[in-house]
Amino acid sequence: MKEQILSKFRSLFGKEGTLYMSSGRINLIGEHTDYNGGYVFPGAINFGIMAAIEPNGTDRVNVYSIDFDEKVSFGLTEEDKPEQHWPRYIFGVCMETLKRGGKVQGFDAVFAGDVPLGAGLSSSAALESVFAYAINEINGNGIDKFELAKIGQSTEHNYCGVKCGIMDQFASLFGKEGSLIRLDCKTGEYKYFPFHPKGYKLVLLDTCVKHQLADSAYNKRRESCERAAAAIRANHPEVDFLSDAKRVWLDEVRDQISQEDFIRAEYVIGEVQRVLDVCDALERDDYETVGEMMYQTHFGLSRLYEVSCEELDFLNKLARKCEVTGSRVMGGGFGGCTINLVKNELYETFINTAVQEFTLKFGHAPKIYNVVISDGARKL
Repeated sequence: MKEQILSKFRSLFGKEGTLYMSSGRINLIGEHTDYNGGYVFPGAINFGIMAAIEPNGTDRVNVYSIDFDEKVSFGLTEEDKPEQHWPRYIFGVCMETLKRGGKVQGFDAVFAGDVPLGAGLSSSAALESVFAYAINEINGNGIDKFELAKIGQSTEHNYCGVKCGIMDQFASLFGKEGSLIRLDCKTGEYKYFPFHPKGYKLVLLDTCVKHQLADSAYNKRRESCERAAAAIRANHPEVDFLSDAKRVWLDEVRDQISQEDFIRAEYVIGEVQRVLDVCDALERDDYETVGEMMYQTHFGLSRLYEVSCEELDFLNKLARKCEVTGSRVMGGGFGGCTINLVKNELYETFINTAVQEFTLKFGHAPKIYNVVISDGARKL
Protein backbone atom coordinates (compact mmCIF):
# COMPACT_ATOMS: atom_id res chain seq x y z
CA MET A 1 0.00 0.00 0.00
CA LYS A 2 2.81 2.39 0.97
CA GLU A 3 4.69 2.14 -2.35
CA GLN A 4 1.46 2.31 -4.34
CA ILE A 5 0.47 5.57 -2.61
CA LEU A 6 3.89 7.21 -2.99
CA SER A 7 4.15 6.16 -6.63
CA LYS A 8 0.67 7.51 -7.44
CA PHE A 9 1.49 10.75 -5.61
CA ARG A 10 4.66 11.23 -7.70
CA SER A 11 2.84 10.51 -10.96
CA LEU A 12 -0.04 12.90 -10.17
CA PHE A 13 1.81 15.78 -8.53
CA GLY A 14 5.44 15.40 -9.66
CA LYS A 15 6.90 15.51 -6.16
CA GLU A 16 7.36 13.42 -3.02
CA GLY A 17 4.59 13.17 -0.41
CA THR A 18 4.87 12.78 3.36
CA LEU A 19 3.15 9.65 4.69
CA TYR A 20 0.64 9.58 7.54
CA MET A 21 -1.40 6.69 8.90
CA SER A 22 -4.46 6.26 11.07
CA SER A 23 -6.23 3.12 12.18
CA GLY A 24 -9.68 1.63 12.19
CA ARG A 25 -10.93 0.45 15.54
CA ILE A 26 -12.67 -2.31 17.38
CA ASN A 27 -14.75 -1.75 20.47
CA LEU A 28 -14.59 -4.67 22.89
CA ILE A 29 -17.70 -3.53 24.74
CA GLY A 30 -19.69 -0.32 25.26
CA GLU A 31 -21.85 0.03 22.16
CA HIS A 32 -24.21 2.99 21.58
CA THR A 33 -23.09 4.39 24.94
CA ASP A 34 -20.84 7.14 23.56
CA TYR A 35 -23.55 9.60 22.53
CA ASN A 36 -25.29 8.79 25.83
CA GLY A 37 -22.33 10.12 27.84
CA GLY A 38 -21.27 6.64 28.96
CA TYR A 39 -18.15 4.52 28.83
CA VAL A 40 -16.72 2.86 25.73
CA PHE A 41 -13.79 0.46 25.50
CA PRO A 42 -12.14 0.67 22.08
CA GLY A 43 -8.70 0.02 20.65
CA ALA A 44 -7.03 0.88 17.35
CA ILE A 45 -6.34 -2.08 15.05
CA ASN A 46 -3.91 -3.25 12.38
CA PHE A 47 -6.14 -2.01 9.53
CA GLY A 48 -6.05 1.65 8.59
CA ILE A 49 -5.90 4.50 6.09
CA MET A 50 -2.59 5.75 4.77
CA ALA A 51 -2.16 9.10 3.03
CA ALA A 52 0.66 10.93 1.27
CA ILE A 53 0.16 14.68 1.78
CA GLU A 54 2.12 17.78 0.80
CA PRO A 55 1.22 21.52 0.80
CA ASN A 56 0.84 22.97 -2.72
CA GLY A 57 1.10 26.73 -2.12
CA THR A 58 -2.49 27.41 -3.28
CA ASP A 59 -5.87 27.68 -1.56
CA ARG A 60 -7.12 24.46 -3.17
CA VAL A 61 -7.08 20.84 -2.05
CA ASN A 62 -6.46 18.09 -4.62
CA VAL A 63 -7.16 14.57 -3.39
CA TYR A 64 -6.96 11.25 -5.19
CA SER A 65 -8.54 8.12 -3.68
CA ILE A 66 -6.88 4.93 -4.88
CA ASP A 67 -9.80 2.84 -3.61
CA PHE A 68 -12.43 4.90 -5.47
CA ASP A 69 -10.05 5.62 -8.40
CA GLU A 70 -11.22 9.23 -8.37
CA LYS A 71 -9.57 12.64 -8.08
CA VAL A 72 -11.42 15.59 -6.54
CA SER A 73 -10.41 19.25 -6.10
CA PHE A 74 -12.12 21.74 -3.81
CA GLY A 75 -11.56 25.19 -2.32
CA LEU A 76 -11.61 26.09 1.35
CA THR A 77 -14.93 27.91 1.74
CA GLU A 78 -18.33 26.44 2.65
CA GLU A 79 -19.53 26.97 -0.94
CA ASP A 80 -16.86 24.51 -2.14
CA LYS A 81 -18.46 21.46 -0.48
CA PRO A 82 -17.92 18.49 -2.86
CA GLU A 83 -20.90 16.71 -4.38
CA GLN A 84 -19.41 13.24 -3.92
CA HIS A 85 -19.67 11.66 -0.49
CA TRP A 86 -16.11 10.48 0.23
CA PRO A 87 -14.35 13.89 -0.24
CA ARG A 88 -16.75 15.45 2.29
CA TYR A 89 -14.87 13.71 5.08
CA ILE A 90 -11.69 15.55 4.08
CA PHE A 91 -13.48 18.81 3.25
CA GLY A 92 -15.25 18.67 6.63
CA VAL A 93 -11.95 18.21 8.47
CA CYS A 94 -10.55 21.28 6.69
CA MET A 95 -13.64 23.36 7.55
CA GLU A 96 -13.78 22.24 11.19
CA THR A 97 -10.06 23.01 11.61
CA LEU A 98 -10.65 26.54 10.24
CA LYS A 99 -13.64 27.03 12.57
CA ARG A 100 -11.32 26.37 15.53
CA GLY A 101 -8.88 29.03 14.38
CA GLY A 102 -6.44 26.58 12.82
CA LYS A 103 -4.64 27.32 9.57
CA VAL A 104 -5.33 25.16 6.50
CA GLN A 105 -3.25 25.77 3.39
CA GLY A 106 -4.03 24.01 0.13
CA PHE A 107 -2.49 20.57 -0.26
CA ASP A 108 -2.20 17.58 -2.57
CA ALA A 109 -2.97 14.10 -1.25
CA VAL A 110 -3.29 10.46 -2.29
CA PHE A 111 -4.78 7.93 0.10
CA ALA A 112 -5.77 4.27 0.31
CA GLY A 113 -6.95 1.98 3.05
CA ASP A 114 -7.38 -1.62 4.07
CA VAL A 115 -10.15 -0.99 6.62
CA PRO A 116 -13.02 -3.12 5.32
CA LEU A 117 -15.89 -0.81 4.31
CA GLY A 118 -19.28 -1.36 5.95
CA ALA A 119 -17.85 -3.79 8.50
CA GLY A 120 -18.25 -1.42 11.47
CA LEU A 121 -14.49 -0.81 11.82
CA SER A 122 -14.77 2.95 11.35
CA SER A 123 -13.09 3.51 8.02
CA SER A 124 -14.63 7.00 8.05
CA ALA A 125 -13.05 7.87 11.42
CA ALA A 126 -9.68 6.59 10.17
CA LEU A 127 -10.02 8.83 7.11
CA GLU A 128 -10.96 11.88 9.20
CA SER A 129 -8.21 11.20 11.72
CA VAL A 130 -5.37 10.77 9.24
CA PHE A 131 -6.24 14.09 7.59
CA ALA A 132 -6.92 15.91 10.88
CA TYR A 133 -3.56 14.73 12.23
CA ALA A 134 -1.65 15.59 9.04
CA ILE A 135 -3.27 19.02 8.54
CA ASN A 136 -2.55 19.88 12.17
CA GLU A 137 1.11 18.93 11.82
CA ILE A 138 1.72 20.45 8.35
CA ASN A 139 0.27 23.80 9.43
CA GLY A 140 1.84 23.82 12.92
CA ASN A 141 -1.58 24.40 14.50
CA GLY A 142 -0.77 22.70 17.80
CA ILE A 143 -4.34 21.41 18.24
CA ASP A 144 -4.40 18.64 20.86
CA LYS A 145 -5.48 15.11 19.97
CA PHE A 146 -8.81 15.30 21.79
CA GLU A 147 -9.75 18.37 19.79
CA LEU A 148 -8.66 16.56 16.60
CA ALA A 149 -11.12 13.79 17.55
CA LYS A 150 -13.84 16.44 17.93
CA ILE A 151 -12.92 17.79 14.48
CA GLY A 152 -13.63 14.32 13.07
CA GLN A 153 -16.87 14.02 15.03
CA SER A 154 -18.06 17.48 13.89
CA THR A 155 -17.23 16.50 10.31
CA GLU A 156 -19.67 13.57 10.63
CA HIS A 157 -22.34 15.81 12.18
CA ASN A 158 -22.05 18.80 9.85
CA TYR A 159 -20.91 17.36 6.51
CA CYS A 160 -21.83 13.65 6.42
CA GLY A 161 -25.23 13.51 8.16
CA VAL A 162 -24.35 11.15 11.04
CA LYS A 163 -24.87 12.25 14.65
CA CYS A 164 -22.08 9.98 15.93
CA GLY A 165 -20.41 10.05 19.32
CA ILE A 166 -16.70 10.65 19.89
CA MET A 167 -15.50 7.05 20.27
CA ASP A 168 -14.40 6.18 16.73
CA GLN A 169 -12.28 9.27 16.18
CA PHE A 170 -10.89 9.05 19.73
CA ALA A 171 -9.75 5.44 19.25
CA SER A 172 -8.27 6.25 15.86
CA LEU A 173 -6.17 9.06 17.33
CA PHE A 174 -5.34 7.74 20.81
CA GLY A 175 -4.86 4.05 19.98
CA LYS A 176 -1.83 2.35 21.56
CA GLU A 177 -0.38 -1.04 20.67
CA GLY A 178 -1.41 -3.74 23.15
CA SER A 179 -3.89 -1.53 25.03
CA LEU A 180 -7.60 -0.89 25.06
CA ILE A 181 -8.87 2.49 26.25
CA ARG A 182 -11.76 3.10 28.63
CA LEU A 183 -13.13 6.47 27.67
CA ASP A 184 -15.73 8.36 29.69
CA CYS A 185 -17.59 10.09 26.88
CA LYS A 186 -19.12 12.63 29.26
CA THR A 187 -15.93 13.91 30.90
CA GLY A 188 -13.32 12.95 28.30
CA GLU A 189 -11.31 11.11 30.96
CA TYR A 190 -9.61 7.97 29.70
CA LYS A 191 -7.45 5.14 30.97
CA TYR A 192 -5.38 2.54 29.10
CA PHE A 193 -5.87 -1.13 30.03
CA PRO A 194 -3.30 -3.70 28.85
CA PHE A 195 -4.95 -6.22 26.52
CA HIS A 196 -2.76 -9.29 26.01
CA PRO A 197 -5.21 -12.19 26.04
CA LYS A 198 -2.73 -15.07 26.17
CA GLY A 199 -4.26 -18.20 24.68
CA TYR A 200 -7.01 -16.27 22.85
CA LYS A 201 -7.50 -14.72 19.44
CA LEU A 202 -9.64 -11.67 18.66
CA VAL A 203 -11.40 -12.34 15.38
CA LEU A 204 -14.09 -10.49 13.45
CA LEU A 205 -16.62 -12.30 11.30
CA ASP A 206 -18.01 -9.95 8.67
CA THR A 207 -21.53 -10.81 7.51
CA CYS A 208 -20.92 -8.74 4.34
CA VAL A 209 -24.29 -7.12 5.01
CA LYS A 210 -23.61 -3.41 4.50
CA HIS A 211 -25.21 -0.82 6.73
CA GLN A 212 -25.60 2.89 6.09
CA LEU A 213 -25.33 4.66 9.44
CA ALA A 214 -26.54 7.90 7.87
CA ASP A 215 -30.01 6.40 7.50
CA SER A 216 -32.65 7.29 10.04
CA ALA A 217 -32.37 4.18 12.24
CA TYR A 218 -29.24 5.30 14.09
CA ASN A 219 -30.56 8.82 14.68
CA LYS A 220 -33.94 7.47 15.85
CA ARG A 221 -32.27 5.45 18.59
CA ARG A 222 -30.37 8.48 19.74
CA GLU A 223 -33.65 10.43 19.94
CA SER A 224 -35.23 7.60 21.99
CA CYS A 225 -32.40 7.84 24.52
CA GLU A 226 -32.68 11.62 24.71
CA ARG A 227 -36.43 11.38 25.43
CA ALA A 228 -35.85 8.81 28.19
CA ALA A 229 -33.08 10.95 29.73
CA ALA A 230 -35.34 14.03 29.66
CA ALA A 231 -38.12 12.15 31.48
CA ILE A 232 -35.68 10.93 34.17
CA ARG A 233 -34.17 14.43 34.48
CA ALA A 234 -37.56 15.82 35.54
CA ASN A 235 -37.20 13.76 38.76
CA HIS A 236 -33.39 13.79 38.99
CA PRO A 237 -31.94 17.08 37.68
CA GLU A 238 -28.37 15.75 37.96
CA VAL A 239 -28.96 13.49 34.94
CA ASP A 240 -27.20 15.21 32.03
CA PHE A 241 -27.05 12.04 29.93
CA LEU A 242 -28.80 8.69 30.05
CA SER A 243 -25.56 7.16 31.38
CA ASP A 244 -26.02 9.17 34.61
CA ALA A 245 -29.30 7.40 35.36
CA LYS A 246 -29.81 4.49 37.71
CA ARG A 247 -31.99 1.62 36.55
CA VAL A 248 -34.58 2.29 39.29
CA TRP A 249 -34.89 5.87 38.01
CA LEU A 250 -35.83 4.50 34.59
CA ASP A 251 -38.53 2.34 36.21
CA GLU A 252 -39.99 5.50 37.81
CA VAL A 253 -40.79 6.98 34.38
CA ARG A 254 -41.92 3.77 32.68
CA ASP A 255 -45.49 5.04 32.33
CA GLN A 256 -44.35 8.42 30.97
CA ILE A 257 -42.35 7.18 27.97
CA SER A 258 -43.08 4.77 25.15
CA GLN A 259 -42.21 1.09 25.47
CA GLU A 260 -39.70 1.57 22.66
CA ASP A 261 -37.93 4.43 24.46
CA PHE A 262 -37.95 2.38 27.69
CA ILE A 263 -36.20 -0.68 26.24
CA ARG A 264 -33.65 1.45 24.40
CA ALA A 265 -32.77 3.16 27.69
CA GLU A 266 -32.77 -0.17 29.56
CA TYR A 267 -30.08 -1.45 27.20
CA VAL A 268 -27.88 1.66 27.54
CA ILE A 269 -27.95 1.74 31.36
CA GLY A 270 -27.02 -1.96 31.47
CA GLU A 271 -24.24 -1.51 28.92
CA VAL A 272 -22.54 1.29 30.88
CA GLN A 273 -22.21 -1.09 33.84
CA ARG A 274 -20.94 -3.92 31.63
CA VAL A 275 -17.98 -1.79 30.49
CA LEU A 276 -16.93 -1.30 34.11
CA ASP A 277 -17.37 -5.01 34.81
CA VAL A 278 -15.14 -5.89 31.84
CA CYS A 279 -12.42 -3.48 33.00
CA ASP A 280 -12.46 -5.10 36.45
CA ALA A 281 -12.32 -8.56 34.86
CA LEU A 282 -9.33 -7.63 32.66
CA GLU A 283 -7.38 -6.47 35.69
CA ARG A 284 -7.84 -10.02 37.05
CA ASP A 285 -7.07 -11.63 33.65
CA ASP A 286 -10.59 -13.07 33.87
CA TYR A 287 -11.43 -13.51 30.20
CA GLU A 288 -14.42 -15.78 30.95
CA THR A 289 -16.25 -12.85 32.55
CA VAL A 290 -15.20 -10.59 29.66
CA GLY A 291 -16.73 -13.11 27.25
CA GLU A 292 -19.98 -13.47 29.18
CA MET A 293 -20.41 -9.68 29.20
CA MET A 294 -19.94 -9.68 25.41
CA TYR A 295 -22.79 -12.21 25.06
CA GLN A 296 -25.00 -10.09 27.34
CA THR A 297 -24.27 -7.04 25.16
CA HIS A 298 -25.28 -8.95 22.05
CA PHE A 299 -28.57 -9.95 23.64
CA GLY A 300 -29.25 -6.30 24.55
CA LEU A 301 -28.32 -4.98 21.11
CA SER A 302 -30.47 -7.61 19.43
CA ARG A 303 -33.60 -7.65 21.64
CA LEU A 304 -33.68 -4.23 23.32
CA TYR A 305 -31.82 -1.85 21.03
CA GLU A 306 -32.81 -3.80 17.93
CA VAL A 307 -29.74 -3.02 15.84
CA SER A 308 -28.80 -6.60 15.04
CA CYS A 309 -30.00 -8.63 12.05
CA GLU A 310 -30.59 -12.28 11.17
CA GLU A 311 -27.01 -12.83 9.97
CA LEU A 312 -25.42 -11.35 13.11
CA ASP A 313 -27.73 -13.29 15.44
CA PHE A 314 -26.90 -16.47 13.53
CA LEU A 315 -23.14 -15.97 14.03
CA ASN A 316 -23.64 -15.14 17.71
CA LYS A 317 -25.64 -18.34 18.35
CA LEU A 318 -23.06 -20.33 16.41
CA ALA A 319 -20.29 -18.89 18.60
CA ARG A 320 -22.14 -20.13 21.73
CA LYS A 321 -22.54 -23.55 20.13
CA CYS A 322 -18.78 -23.69 19.37
CA GLU A 323 -17.96 -22.70 22.98
CA VAL A 324 -16.43 -19.37 21.92
CA THR A 325 -15.62 -17.36 25.08
CA GLY A 326 -17.33 -14.14 23.95
CA SER A 327 -19.20 -12.88 20.90
CA ARG A 328 -21.35 -9.91 19.98
CA VAL A 329 -22.36 -7.57 17.19
CA MET A 330 -19.85 -4.73 16.97
CA GLY A 331 -20.30 -1.20 15.68
CA GLY A 332 -23.50 0.66 14.90
CA GLY A 333 -25.28 -2.52 13.91
CA PHE A 334 -27.66 -3.25 11.02
CA GLY A 335 -24.99 -5.53 9.54
CA GLY A 336 -21.23 -5.60 9.73
CA CYS A 337 -19.27 -7.86 12.06
CA THR A 338 -19.39 -9.92 15.17
CA ILE A 339 -16.34 -9.59 17.40
CA ASN A 340 -15.28 -12.89 18.95
CA LEU A 341 -12.89 -13.80 21.75
CA VAL A 342 -11.82 -17.35 20.89
CA LYS A 343 -9.52 -19.79 22.65
CA ASN A 344 -6.63 -20.74 20.36
CA GLU A 345 -7.50 -24.45 20.46
CA LEU A 346 -11.10 -23.75 19.35
CA TYR A 347 -10.23 -21.22 16.65
CA GLU A 348 -9.94 -23.49 13.58
CA THR A 349 -13.10 -25.44 14.39
CA PHE A 350 -15.08 -22.25 15.01
CA ILE A 351 -13.95 -20.55 11.79
CA ASN A 352 -14.54 -23.64 9.66
CA THR A 353 -17.98 -24.23 11.20
CA ALA A 354 -18.95 -20.57 10.84
CA VAL A 355 -17.92 -20.40 7.18
CA GLN A 356 -19.66 -23.69 6.34
CA GLU A 357 -22.96 -23.08 8.17
CA PHE A 358 -23.22 -19.38 7.31
CA THR A 359 -22.63 -20.12 3.61
CA LEU A 360 -25.24 -22.88 3.70
CA LYS A 361 -27.85 -20.52 5.18
CA PHE A 362 -27.07 -17.20 3.48
CA GLY A 363 -25.41 -18.19 0.22
CA HIS A 364 -22.06 -16.52 0.85
CA ALA A 365 -19.20 -16.92 3.31
CA PRO A 366 -18.46 -14.38 6.03
CA LYS A 367 -15.12 -12.59 5.76
CA ILE A 368 -12.63 -13.31 8.53
CA TYR A 369 -10.41 -10.59 10.04
CA ASN A 370 -7.89 -11.43 12.74
CA VAL A 371 -7.26 -8.16 14.54
CA VAL A 372 -4.33 -7.01 16.61
CA ILE A 373 -4.52 -3.97 18.89
CA SER A 374 -2.21 -1.35 17.33
CA ASP A 375 -1.16 2.31 17.35
CA GLY A 376 -3.43 5.16 16.23
CA ALA A 377 -2.71 8.25 14.10
CA ARG A 378 0.93 8.96 13.36
CA LYS A 379 3.46 10.25 10.84
CA LEU A 380 5.31 7.36 9.21
